[in-house]
Amino acid sequence: MATTVTVKGQVTIPKRIRDAKGFKPGSKVVFDINDAGETVIRPAGRPAPPGPIRLDRVIGSAQIKWGGTTDEYMELIRGYSDDPR
Repeated sequence: MATTVTVKGQVTIPKRIRDAKGFKPGSKVVFDINDAGETVIRPAGRPAPPGPIRLDRVIGSAQIKWGGTTDEYMELIRGYSDDPR
């Protein structure tokens, strides 16, 4: 199966090869030449697992003690009773 090298030196890896090798968008690959002079493409290594979401560190860390209802809390923080009607 042939592909064309662009003016930027890029090539498209055919879908059959991407699927067989498990290449996904963003995968890092390495091109090598083996002892027979053939070009070999292989994964560069396992991608790092995604880091934690920024807010994961703070979930559950608030030390708020509130004995009232949700409506009472909303009135406290939003100042409903101060609204002229």
